[in-house]
Amino acid sequence: MFKGYKELTDDSEASPLRQDDAVHQSFAQSRGIPLPAAIKPHTHTLLPQSDRHSSSQHDHKNDVELEELLLTNPQTGLTSQQAAQRMNTFGPNELTEVKRNPVLKFLGYFVGPIAFLIELSCIISAIVQDWFNFATILGLLFLNAIIGYVEEARAESAVDALRLTLALKTRCWRDGQLQELDTTQLVPGDIVVLRLGDIIPADGKLLGIDASGAPAQGDLLIDQSSLTGESFAVNKSKGEEVYSSTVVKQGQQRAIVTKTGKNTFIGKAAHLIATTQDEGHFQKVIGKIGNFLILFTLVLVTIIIIVQFIMFKGTVRGEVLKILNPVLILSVASIPVGLPSVMAVTMAVGARSLAAKQVIVKRLAAVEEMASLNVLCSDKTGTLTLNELTFDEPYLSEGFAPQDLMLYSYLASEYGANDPIELAIRQAAERQVPLLRNRLSNTTVPGYEISSFVPFNPSDKYTQATVRDLENDVTFKVAKGAPQVILQLVGGDEMALRASVVMAQRGLRSLGVAKTIAGSDKWTLVGLAAMLDPPRPDSAETIKRCQHMGLSIKMVTGDQQIIAKEVSRRLGLGEIILDASHISDASMRDDIGSEKFNNADGFAEVTPEHKFRIVEALQRQGQLVGMTGDGVNDAPALKKANVGIAVHGCTDAARSAADIVLLAPGLSTIVDGLLTSRAIFQRMRSYALYRITSTVHFLLFFFVVILAYDWTLPAKLLVLICILNDLASLVIAVDNAQISSKPDKWRVGQLIFLSCLLGILLTGLSFGHFFYFWKVLGYFPHPEADGDMTVVDRKLDSIMYLHISSAPHFLIFSTRLKGYFWQSMPSLMFTIVIVGTQVVALLMVIFGWLTPKVPVGEALAVFGISFVSCVVLDVIKVLVFKYWTLCVPASRRRKFLDQKH
Repeated sequence: MFKGYKELTDDSEASPLRQDDAVHQSFAQSRGIPLPAAIKPHTHTLLPQSDRHSSSQHDHKNDVELEELLLTNPQTGLTSQQAAQRMNTFGPNELTEVKRNPVLKFLGYFVGPIAFLIELSCIISAIVQDWFNFATILGLLFLNAIIGYVEEARAESAVDALRLTLALKTRCWRDGQLQELDTTQLVPGDIVVLRLGDIIPADGKLLGIDASGAPAQGDLLIDQSSLTGESFAVNKSKGEEVYSSTVVKQGQQRAIVTKTGKNTFIGKAAHLIATTQDEGHFQKVIGKIGNFLILFTLVLVTIIIIVQFIMFKGTVRGEVLKILNPVLILSVASIPVGLPSVMAVTMAVGARSLAAKQVIVKRLAAVEEMASLNVLCSDKTGTLTLNELTFDEPYLSEGFAPQDLMLYSYLASEYGANDPIELAIRQAAERQVPLLRNRLSNTTVPGYEISSFVPFNPSDKYTQATVRDLENDVTFKVAKGAPQVILQLVGGDEMALRASVVMAQRGLRSLGVAKTIAGSDKWTLVGLAAMLDPPRPDSAETIKRCQHMGLSIKMVTGDQQIIAKEVSRRLGLGEIILDASHISDASMRDDIGSEKFNNADGFAEVTPEHKFRIVEALQRQGQLVGMTGDGVNDAPALKKANVGIAVHGCTDAARSAADIVLLAPGLSTIVDGLLTSRAIFQRMRSYALYRITSTVHFLLFFFVVILAYDWTLPAKLLVLICILNDLASLVIAVDNAQISSKPDKWRVGQLIFLSCLLGILLTGLSFGHFFYFWKVLGYFPHPEADGDMTVVDRKLDSIMYLHISSAPHFLIFSTRLKGYFWQSMPSLMFTIVIVGTQVVALLMVIFGWLTPKVPVGEALAVFGISFVSCVVLDVIKVLVFKYWTLCVPASRRRKFLDQKH
């Protein structure tokens, strides 16, 4: 029986990079040179691992059982009986998902404060048998649901996308035979054969033997882009772990399956995605507004019903339907049935605008939520950087030039190798060395002939070529590899060693190059090449623009802390970079720990669970967090964030979990997204302020006149005000907007206070009209029971209809922005539609359409007063915005942000 699993487990934390560090440390200490802590060996791996601090007792028990089960002969594999037993224990190797019923999902759009208000209005309309109103409002209710279902149909196929990345068939040893099995049949302990082009079917550990059972020749080169989003393949040797859904790019080995299905790394990512179902920020805001409107409406309507039942008890007017009919129609007219539609259309128009800028919006509410973001956690590789190795300032030995370093590096490079370092060296040399630019063949070097070549191997850690100089007819050797190995080859060089230490401190990856002196075997150092994945040319400028707009950028990377610090320094982000030890610390979960996250400029050596925890900690501090990512490992954090942003070249899983997808590389399109989203936010806040003010005004005025005079407008005029004004307000989606220089925030308390204040002032203006035209001009407020306009004079109905339609509606010119309305002029279409609807109302009362006609002068006076009142209320609105923070104590979050800025 195979007893090597314990050995594999013990070695699993050591990577080739760490082994190089140990050699480097030994050589440096032999020369009396202290190494910085930055490059001392440690046990953190660059691969995603589960956080040990969060492991449950159940997980520990499973791990113990797993160790006992992984006693498999690597030559023959499991028996069918063993595989069946383990299948019962661990289940099939597949990702399971409980899908929500699409019907129930659609019905979910009929739940919520605003939806309940609209449904209540439908019921009320049916009770009073107002079927036109019933059909209209029911149509709006379904329109809201359809818009939400279609436009906000997020690709909730994150788990499906993960499943599509998995292999379907695999070669596995069972019963002593190499068989082709469905990947779902794999169990822990199975021996699988991994070859070039294979999608790895489950998590496992390499055994260091090939398909025939002989020792493997070389490492496996694994493409982990489906997990990490990074394009560079990594070398895997015996004892190292390989992950499900990654792809073999080079080599052949057997591996023992250690985890299957939901227990694999990709399965855990899927589980995090599936369990992240937080209510969106925008939904919470709309919920608060809806709750206020429900409470306000129910309280006033209930009082009216109770009082009228008492007043008219025992009379014909006291019949239930006669009391309910005008009161319930009033409540229906006050409900903002158009609020969800206006919000959805505004966001949809914004999403279409962003699409033209290569920013695809998958969840409509994310358009608004992006305006409120004050922290953006950005992936480093490929987003802030180019995701390609380039050469930095090298260290050169005396007598050698940069072109010499590149030429000798090229001569010691393996042609056709997929290794990213080899490719980077060859491409850089072909650009920088004139001798290599205009060759007849890419396989030869003019003036030189390579007679032998020794490729890189993990033991020697360098490549070597024997080269003949055709012009001078001399032969020499060149070597390229790990700096500590090359320095040992040349007999040591303390200045070069110090240079390599400095490079390591700066997060640069160094490569030593040496050659022999012609005619001898003595090696001499040519120099040290320094490599780094550099920042994108536009990243620093984009970060500055984002910071100027009040958006704090925090870099998140799986790279080592020293590399993260160097990139952060070049980008101007700062150098407070927390590593995995800080993120994993249990104490970081409290408020003090979360505040440390706020103060950090970035995070290094992170795993998927770390990213998830970073977002969670920042949100706990009251921050609205955006997260960018491109790999499967980013998907849980993308879904947890208030706005998840999948960047250019992302995996399907990241794209499915995100709210916004960037089609252009880098972060520059983020600025376009911020500008557009803040414009949309202003439009939505403008409409919300207008609509709440209208509702408060509407209910307060009719609450008093119904109780005092048993008077209200005819149902047809009430419904006309409700529908016509709301539909006209849809054009706010294309209005000009004044964009804020700082993140926007829904201050619901301020919004409701200002709405109530403006609504009360409008109510006072309405009473001025009511009593003036009644007491001065004699337009008596006849109750509905007195008959229609053919029986009694109902000119007061026309006057009040024109006033109640126009005065609140003109107020939307003021609510468009925090400042005075003339500081940012509205768009032409917005002006035409808003004024046009009120001109229709004016013509109705002048010519007597659906209501008694009134003298032109009186109608124009009401129309003019409505417009002037908008100017007066605009001044009051500006004063409220100006002095709000002086009168209302700042929230904890506001205090914290003030300290930060």
